[in-house]
Amino acid sequence: MTAMPPPAVLPARHRPEPSCESAVVVSHAPLSPTIFRLVLRVPRICLAAQAGQFVMISVPEVAGSPIQLPRPMAIHRRRASSGDIEVVYNVHGRGTDALSRARAGDVLLVTGPLGRGFDLSSSAESLLLIGRGIGVCSFMTLVEDATHAGIASTLVLSARSDNRVIGRDDCAELGAKAITVTDVDGSSSVEALDRRLDAEFDDLPPGLIVVCGSTRLAGLAMTLAARWNVPLQVSLEAHMACGLGYCHGCAVPGTADPSREGPLVCSDGPVFQLRSDGHAAA
Repeated sequence: MTAMPPPAVLPARHRPEPSCESAVVVSHAPLSPTIFRLVLRVPRICLAAQAGQFVMISVPEVAGSPIQLPRPMAIHRRRASSGDIEVVYNVHGRGTDALSRARAGDVLLVTGPLGRGFDLSSSAESLLLIGRGIGVCSFMTLVEDATHAGIASTLVLSARSDNRVIGRDDCAELGAKAITVTDVDGSSSVEALDRRLDAEFDDLPPGLIVVCGSTRLAGLAMTLAARWNVPLQVSLEAHMACGLGYCHGCAVPGTADPSREGPLVCSDGPVFQLRSDGHAAA
């Protein structure tokens, strides 16, 4: 399996100033026993958010015990007509367990939009997006933009089992092609997926490959990008305390600025570019 090299920061472009909003919980429902879809009314953040950006959500107290740090969540969908954003998350630990108890009508403090999102070239005629589990949520906003621009999207939705696959309804709504693969039937293996995508795209490769949620799938994406000579962007996930670049708790290997440590997932990412030959892009 190809190891992922240090990522490189995408070219600078305008990003909206983040704001803090008191977000009303519009709806909150389980998609599986541990996966939840949370809909929040945050008009300023919704209208400003670029594809691939995220928010920090302050988690409510549990039995009078405060949870000090907010949780980073990818913006899964933007609903401009209502000012709502959707986040999908997996319950894993005290913070997300507390968040899962929020109910419609509750108010949560949300900061965003944050980070550097995807760079969608107007010359790209099609996209291939490869996601594992919750990683799918990082790039559905890119599919929204691609659909609006008339660019076709094919999404690989990978999960351990069929009931944990995320994004099928979103793909149907956005007119994107969904390829569902799971561990249960072996279709999610790198070898099987390589053969399937090679047959799907070898005659007409995509203009951009995007990947998130799995190191082994990032390796496959690098192999495909090299085979087809197309650009590759990766959305990284990381624990972070602030989401604004102050705490430096989400640094990754690489060079962003000679005066400080390697790039930060929160401010230099979460979206980075990779060279398909296995080296960081210049």
